[in-house]
Amino acid sequence: MLSSATGLTVGEHVIFLSHMQPPAKTEALEPVWRALANPLRRQILDLLREEPRTTGGLAAEFPALSRFAVMQHLRVLEEGGLVIGRRSGRKRFNYLNPVPIQQIYRRWVSRYQQPWAESLVALKGELEGDSGAAGETPKAG
Repeated sequence: MLSSATGLTVGEHVIFLSHMQPPAKTEALEPVWRALANPLRRQILDLLREEPRTTGGLAAEFPALSRFAVMQHLRVLEEGGLVIGRRSGRKRFNYLNPVPIQQIYRRWVSRYQQPWAESLVALKGELEGDSGAAGETPKAG
């Protein structure tokens, strides 16, 4: 059963179909960058990566913060699309949505990954070329 345009509900878990998302525009990723800019929010995402958690469960992980402060951080994460909240009775479960992180990867990381890899292969070839002809393997004496 499809629960949203980006997720499929299976039992208690939501599976997000990132490969079905169109490439994100830079402006659309601004809320994601804002959400990821705070180290506490990144810690929340790390906890949610392990398993979905209730808001109270997340607040218990940060005893120095009030429940209200944790809820504000969750709101920023939701605005960035990184967290999806689902109500189950009186409890609110928070789920990690990795789709925006994948969009950032596609937009900012993968674009630069190939030229770096090609440069490293060329450098390796140059360095190995110093000890012998290109494509030759040194012979054991």
